[in-house]
Amino acid sequence: MVRIYVIDNGGQWTHREWRTLRDLEVETQIVPNTTPLKHLLDEKVQGLVLSGGAPRIGLDSPLGNCAEYLEKTRFPILGICAGHQFMARYFGGTVKPSKVPEFGKVEVTLLQDDVLFEGVSKTSIVWESHNDEVTKIPKEFQTLAKSENCNIQAMHHTSKPFYGLQFHPEVEHTEYGEQIFSNFVKLCEEHAP
Repeated sequence: MVRIYVIDNGGQWTHREWRTLRDLEVETQIVPNTTPLKHLLDEKVQGLVLSGGAPRIGLDSPLGNCAEYLEKTRFPILGICAGHQFMARYFGGTVKPSKVPEFGKVEVTLLQDDVLFEGVSKTSIVWESHNDEVTKIPKEFQTLAKSENCNIQAMHHTSKPFYGLQFHPEVEHTEYGEQIFSNFVKLCEEHAP
C-alpha cells in the first residue's frame, strides 16, 4: 500500500484531501507543515500533498518546512491552492493578487496531456477559492491548465514529479477530482523505491 501524507498548511479542506486518499486505499495521515523531513523519510512516505491554506497564505508565507520538502525529496508532491502558489514561488515563479479572484465553480481547460490528468476531459468544472494566483510560472515548469481568469490553473515540473493545482480536487464539485487524486497515487506507486 502506497503511503502519502497530507501536509497541513491550515486549509479549510485539508481533511477532505486526507479522506479522498483514504478512500483510494492509501496509507495516509495529516501532519503539520513543521514536521521534520527526517520524520517523513523515517515513515517511508512515498508522496506528499501540500494542502491549501488560510486566505493570502500562499502570497508570502514560508509554510513551515515545505521548502525543505521541495528541495530535498524526489518522490511526487502535489501542491493545492496555497501549496501550488508556494511551490511556484520556491522555484522562482511569481504569485500576485488575482485580477479576478475565483470562488465557486469555474471551467478549466487542459492545455496538454499529462499523467496527472489521464481520464479527465479537456474542459471540466472545478472548485476554486483564491484571492491570489501564480502569475509567472517557474522556468522549470510547464503550464497544464488554465481558466478564463487564471492562466496557470495547473503546472508540472519538467524533471521532478512535482505538480501544482490552483483549484481544489478534493472538493466534490470538482468533476474529476477523485480521478486526479487516483492519478497522483499511481505516480507515487511508480516512483516508489
